[in-house]
Amino acid sequence: MKKFLRLLYLAPAALLFASCDNGFEEMNINPNASLEVVPGFLFTRAQLSAVSNNYTGAAYLTIGGSMQHFATYKEVPAAGDKYFNYTYSTGSWGMYGGTDQTTQGAVIDIEQVIDALSKSADDVNKLSSSRIWRAYIYHRLTDLYGDIPYSDAAKALTDKNYTPKYDQQSAIYADLLKELEASINAFDASKTTFAKADLIYGGDITKWKKFGYSLMLRLGMRLTQVDPAMAKTWVQKAIAGGVITSDSDIATIAYVDGSVTASRNFIATGLMNSDYISPGADNVEGGKFAKTLIDHLKTTKDPRLNVISVVWTKASANAPYVADTATALQKGMPNAAFNSRPADFDTYSEPNPATILKYNAPLLVFTSAEVHLLLAEASLRGWYTATTAEAEYNSAVTSGLKQWTLFGTAGVISDAKINAYLAANAFKTAGTVDEKMEQIGTQKWVTLFLEDEYEIFSNWRRTGYPKLTPTNYPGNLTGGKIPTRFQIPDSEGTYNKDNFIEARTRQGGTNDLSSVVWWDK
Repeated sequence: MKKFLRLLYLAPAALLFASCDNGFEEMNINPNASLEVVPGFLFTRAQLSAVSNNYTGAAYLTIGGSMQHFATYKEVPAAGDKYFNYTYSTGSWGMYGGTDQTTQGAVIDIEQVIDALSKSADDVNKLSSSRIWRAYIYHRLTDLYGDIPYSDAAKALTDKNYTPKYDQQSAIYADLLKELEASINAFDASKTTFAKADLIYGGDITKWKKFGYSLMLRLGMRLTQVDPAMAKTWVQKAIAGGVITSDSDIATIAYVDGSVTASRNFIATGLMNSDYISPGADNVEGGKFAKTLIDHLKTTKDPRLNVISVVWTKASANAPYVADTATALQKGMPNAAFNSRPADFDTYSEPNPATILKYNAPLLVFTSAEVHLLLAEASLRGWYTATTAEAEYNSAVTSGLKQWTLFGTAGVISDAKINAYLAANAFKTAGTVDEKMEQIGTQKWVTLFLEDEYEIFSNWRRTGYPKLTPTNYPGNLTGGKIPTRFQIPDSEGTYNKDNFIEARTRQGGTNDLSSVVWWDK
């Protein structure tokens, strides 16, 4: 009888479980998510997430501080200022994927796009643009971390590979350069493009070719210290192909101001949210412009000083704050000089809200100014004879000053000021090769400020220019050496231990801020 009653009670439960199982898989599908790859959407997202990934932690607090564009009096955010807190640099690993897919996962996105577009010859232009953008993503990752997952990356969905091997940076560079050449050559003017889904060029094939060759030029020049012959080959191949030399071909992404925060310029948003919230307040991260940057701009009479920098002043105690761009007022805060708010904190320079902190400011992804500086170096090395290093340097300076016009009327620098700057900082035609290299490298440090701190960091490691004086704050993680590599997250030692350890051993046995990547000699 007890057994019968127990069966009687269990029967409805069994029926309940059976009915719950019926259609369960359908119920477990998100109706708002696509089950298929939409290449245009993912390409757009890969563009946005690649450029914005970990901006505050990496480009601002780590590189911006170590390259002495910014300074902070606080210790916690001082990854670049005092060489503390390596975790700020690990966030860039989020390009491989993370929980916040609005800012992370560019690698997964672009690999899925390429896989989807590889099935039809009609998609060759979309595929070529994607392969070039893929090279852009990976070159940033490998420049920051060295050996990284590359050939096995993003294979979890397709191959169930959750522990990708780490490729050597030398092999990654060789493949990236070949990928750029192959994708550029594959463009077909008769086929369709991403059109408006391409936020940079709107599908313009001619401009994508120039972007690809310009990236090839950058990567080729990266090899000058480790493989000069290979560097020369790819630099000359890129120049022959046709690079970005006109301001009309600058690679940009437009942003808009409004209630949708994801549509705002991420640099302005990052700086505003993390530090420069309101005038006269104690900035969240304790940040200001660095003394090294402001002193250089003032010494060279650089008109960019009045475009990028302000000091907040008040006519009286009850008067509103005013963003003053006057040259005499600008003053940079020394790096690693304080561990508490200095008494004169309010007198140091901050980013200009009329240019840098505008939510609708554009992002300059790749500029003609950088290309002209690369061509100046190529000329200096005897790899480019169509013009002179001096002519390319002058073109770079002119383009670098004019590009601030894209930020609005507050960014306009007159021709008279440009000519005066060139006269006061003429190219050292009679100088040594090292003196000319220093002038080119220092100009790149100024020209790419804000827009591409990553490239400034890479160029400084490759050339040693500009000459920066390291800080040696008590308890720093590098022994008073400017950081030279980002640290791979500790989680890799747990989830991908064997491959992580193999790569770490290959790169000298360490995973710290003082280790170096392959091309950094």
